[in-house]
Amino acid sequence: MVTKLDVFMELYSNAGTQKITDIVKSLKQPHSEYDRIRKILESLSAMELAARSGHGYAPIMNAKNQHLFDMLSYCMRNGVNYNDLLDETVAAYLSRAFLKKSFGAKDIKLHSRTFSKISHVLEKNGFLIVLSRKPFLAVVPYNSLLGDVIAHYGYKPAVARKSPDEYFKAIEKELVIFRKRMVKNNRKYQEVLENFQIRFIHHSLSIEGNPITLAQTFKLLKEKVLPENVSIETVNEVQNYQKAFLQMLQNVRNRSPISKETILNYHFIAMQEKEHAGKIRDDVVTIKGNKDFYVAPFEEIEPLLGKLIDEYNAFLKRKKHHLKEILGFAAYFHNEFQHIHPFFDGNSRTTRLIIFHFLQMNNIPIFDIPLGMLEEYVLATKGSRKRSDKELVQALQCIVLYNLKTINEKLL
Repeated sequence: MVTKLDVFMELYSNAGTQKITDIVKSLKQPHSEYDRIRKILESLSAMELAARSGHGYAPIMNAKNQHLFDMLSYCMRNGVNYNDLLDETVAAYLSRAFLKKSFGAKDIKLHSRTFSKISHVLEKNGFLIVLSRKPFLAVVPYNSLLGDVIAHYGYKPAVARKSPDEYFKAIEKELVIFRKRMVKNNRKYQEVLENFQIRFIHHSLSIEGNPITLAQTFKLLKEKVLPENVSIETVNEVQNYQKAFLQMLQNVRNRSPISKETILNYHFIAMQEKEHAGKIRDDVVTIKGNKDFYVAPFEEIEPLLGKLIDEYNAFLKRKKHHLKEILGFAAYFHNEFQHIHPFFDGNSRTTRLIIFHFLQMNNIPIFDIPLGMLEEYVLATKGSRKRSDKELVQALQCIVLYNLKTINEKLL
């Protein structure tokens, strides 16, 4: 059933004045829905989202309405049903959840069915990590989309601070469960992995500005259906990154350690349409959107990269590592590699492949950075004004725990 938000999106996307019959047709609704859509348009006019004239209805384009349109567009690109998320009850739920380091049903104060429905919506879209089912205990990592949803309905998006070691015990518990279930149900594990990797490819490239939606990414990589109105370069970028991801998985299966050649190969496969694919840069670069991000001079890349690989090999020689050590080194390797910035382009997407390689070689299954944690991850890496490996460790805990929880439940 068409909603107010659906009609608003149709109206705002086209910008001009439209007759009601045209809107009904554009929304692919039967003529019997004419009166209901007319009432929705009248409601949008009352809300100052649309204006009526003798020729039909037009959107009211201003900063506030543009912000709503941007929120809905972001949801559409990332496979989120905005009708599930843009709701006053959801905003109330989120505003209370953010005030707690972790929360249960009693903290949210909603009817049990409403609470379960909203929790399910948030979890399936990567916005919520369930720490325990019985009793229910969860956490919602902060991101600006959810903050905007809260603010849109007049609530204050205040957030409780988390301690640096918040989730290590929970991760260790889930790792034990994972190792047992993966052995018993390896076929299902491979199915889960396929869906995870497609989501990761979309999430990873969306950070870099690739416009292909999550739905288009699934159709492209699973069904080989080319998206409409998208450049061939954009399509190649997605397909090449999948090839690089699959190469990373093969290297993990072969127990191949990370080397300079591994890194160059990942970059070449992912960026093979570019002139400098698989080649160390020989000139100055800057980070778009973050003037404070330090990048090593190109003359220092080779020695710095060699030193980082030596540190990695030294880490490998110490046979047993605690979880904190593994995530701590992963954060260090990630940030150090990004700051070395050995390539003209594609450094961040290559970094993520390297870190996934490293974590999986240490028996930590991580195949995606879920939508709700992308912002926290970016702010702890190339979006940070000041480097903080501790903040990245905290973000990695959330990411690893979400991966484990999701995989373990699907393997049950």
